[in-house]
Amino acid sequence: MESVLQVRNLKISYRSRAGEAFAAVEDLSLDVAPGTTVGLMGESGCGKSSVALALLGLLPKENSEVSGSVRFLGTELLPSNDRALQKIRGAGISLIHQEPSLALSPMLRAGDQVAEVIRAHRTWPWKKCRVEALAMLDRVGLRDARRIFRSYPHQLSGGQCQRIVLAQALSCSPRLLIADEPTAHLDARGQLEFLALLDQLQRQSALALLLISHAPEVQARLADRILIMRAGRILEEGRLADLRDHSPHPYTRSLLRSHLRPSAPGESLASNLAAQELAR
Repeated sequence: MESVLQVRNLKISYRSRAGEAFAAVEDLSLDVAPGTTVGLMGESGCGKSSVALALLGLLPKENSEVSGSVRFLGTELLPSNDRALQKIRGAGISLIHQEPSLALSPMLRAGDQVAEVIRAHRTWPWKKCRVEALAMLDRVGLRDARRIFRSYPHQLSGGQCQRIVLAQALSCSPRLLIADEPTAHLDARGQLEFLALLDQLQRQSALALLLISHAPEVQARLADRILIMRAGRILEEGRLADLRDHSPHPYTRSLLRSHLRPSAPGESLASNLAAQELAR
């Protein structure tokens, strides 16, 4: 199956104010096919979020440098000018931020923030964009969607705001979704519900998903394959259960086994983790 996203030898460097350069990500390669989820996993500071921003051309140009190859649906994105990337962001590739309070404007009603994304990529009248935005709020499982449409972010819960961010991300039917720690600020039950919703929506649209998270319990719910990242490099990759039980690397075993207990006979890894989360 042809990849939606193909990354080869990605390198990301940052420069200090003194002009000194240091590498944040080195020689990273990955592929994401339609309808599949690739998990990028590692401790904070290993370079995961830098990868997400680099793929969309969102790193500050004044103190960063990105090289390698990033191909989206066969089109090379490195280097690309801002105008070309603006057509892809939100329409072809969407990003879910880990902090919805930073992704949403406190000055705009929730529904209009979804409608603005649609208007940026469609030649529709504003009224039609708002109608579609309301339908998207309903699609992401927000009860009383009309009330939420009229609400400001501060009037909504964290879980509701994260679903609004998801509605924004999916409003223009992207082919690739990059989710950067999408459940970091949700409680255990909210996390399970959000991941189940994301799984359902992905299956409906054959969406390619790059899931960035340090948490095995998140990766276990969705990821078909895990890439373990350490100090800017991919250490190894494979199915999460295989890496937990058979990895030759002490770092990987420590990262996974600190969260995962042995599964009972016939118990899936995902249900194992769900039970643990709900028991917290």
